[in-house]
Amino acid sequence: MEPVQRQLDPGFASLRVHRAELFESMRALEQALAAPATGRSGAWAERVNVALVELDADFGEHVRLTEGTDGLYRSILATAPRLSSSVTGLTAEHARITDIIRRVLVEVSGPVEMGDVDGIRESATTLLARLSRHRQRGADLVYDAYQTDIGGET
Repeated sequence: MEPVQRQLDPGFASLRVHRAELFESMRALEQALAAPATGRSGAWAERVNVALVELDADFGEHVRLTEGTDGLYRSILATAPRLSSSVTGLTAEHARITDIIRRVLVEVSGPVEMGDVDGIRESATTLLARLSRHRQRGADLVYDAYQTDIGGET
């Protein structure tokens, strides 16, 4: 019996590119958070804010590419309906992650004093950890559906 050949989603190339962009946004936020804030909390907060705005845009695009009408999740459900609970879980995570991004944006958008820096770092680091786990689960989902590594890191 011949092995079943699964048709790869034609949008994989753009998904890989976007996955790399999201990873770069995450890395930019991590670098902004790690920058020294002592005596320059305003400049530090501005850099973190810029990184968060970019991350917010890239994550919004991720949601569109996965949940949209022609999105990855629809394709996965058509190919492998057994993965519906994974898709449901990842979709629910989108809302939670978006909420965290927006909350950290609020924290960093006002005047930031040195006493605020540790709390912002904690919130944003928690966000980055959650995003990292989400990306791992997403890669597992794609592999389970198509037996392909989506990659996307540069």
